[in-house]
Amino acid sequence: MADDSFFLFSKDSFPIKAPKKSPLALRMVVLVFAMVCGVYICSICLKQMGIRTNPGFLNVEVIERPCLEPNIEPWEIPYVHYPKPITYARAECKCNPVRYFAILSMQRSGSGWFETLLNNHTNISSNGEIFSVKVRRSNVSTITETLDKIYNLDWSSSASKNECAAAVGLKWMLNQGVMQHHEEIVEYFKTRGVSAIFLFRRNLLRRMISILANSYDREVKPLNGTHKSHVHSPREAGILAKYKPLINTTLLIPNLKQVEDTAAKALEYFKSTRHIILYYEDIVKNHTKLLDVQDFLKVPQRELKSRQVKIHKGALSNYVENWDEVQKSLKGTHYENLLTGDYRKPSRLRFGSVYFARSNNERRRIRSSQPPPTRPVQGLTKQTRIAQTAPLPPL
Repeated sequence: MADDSFFLFSKDSFPIKAPKKSPLALRMVVLVFAMVCGVYICSICLKQMGIRTNPGFLNVEVIERPCLEPNIEPWEIPYVHYPKPITYARAECKCNPVRYFAILSMQRSGSGWFETLLNNHTNISSNGEIFSVKVRRSNVSTITETLDKIYNLDWSSSASKNECAAAVGLKWMLNQGVMQHHEEIVEYFKTRGVSAIFLFRRNLLRRMISILANSYDREVKPLNGTHKSHVHSPREAGILAKYKPLINTTLLIPNLKQVEDTAAKALEYFKSTRHIILYYEDIVKNHTKLLDVQDFLKVPQRELKSRQVKIHKGALSNYVENWDEVQKSLKGTHYENLLTGDYRKPSRLRFGSVYFARSNNERRRIRSSQPPPTRPVQGLTKQTRIAQTAPLPPL
């Protein structure tokens, strides 16, 4: 009985221990952990070794050597550009400098003919009347975006010279957002180094006749049902010249004055930009004016030609239905000289401030109270690249 009690006591007092677990699982955990740590450490070491052994690759093509033009004057630097188009590469011409310009004019002032002359030059690209599309001039943002695309050589047109263009621009009518957003456009021109080419017409009466005739052609389309603002044969010009508009003499003088005022305001707005002033009649009379333009744009001088044919080239009396009434309305006014011819010097000139605007920093201002003995202050000379800001003379 006592023995049974002893054995019972021993079993209750000393519980039996479970056998030890196998160390295999623990060893596997340690092994996996060691492998992960080893891979991590090796990857870091390899990265560090790659950076230390290949330092040259980090600096390749980071800094591109700028294009240098040793023959330009210091004042020209803001007007010399090296655009990098997105749509193509300029290749070997990437270091050929490009000048930016804009032809600022009014409808039926010879700007279309003038632009064809410029585009006849191998190195000039004038992309046409781009802002005739209203959406492109709907606000300042769309205007600047369009200009950026043009001056970056990414605008595609028939006039594009692409790689080796030395001067690129457009034709821009004053009523296509220029006057409305003149402050922002002037700032853009000055910031981007854009030169303005003003092209006006002296004989505003001829311009008015051309506008009326062009409106008639747009409606009637006498040339085989096709409207043509410009023609390329004497036969077509003769057909269009047959129309004689009836001019409203009551509104004649106010309309002429309005055109003068618009041109004068434009010149005042853009007087701080680099610009020149040209007249259609001067170019017709003297083609050396085109050499002055090429000098202004810094392109090689070439003989420029256009296929366009002038429509109204005879006496004004041949192209106005109520010519006698028009004569009576203009007699005794400072517009009387418009009746006598097309390419004569104006009988009355108003002189004001004249600027030689090579750049914003280099501008010499002179005062002129008397006309020069040989020629009026009208155009530009090669030596001074004259930029005139006087109000337009009575045309």
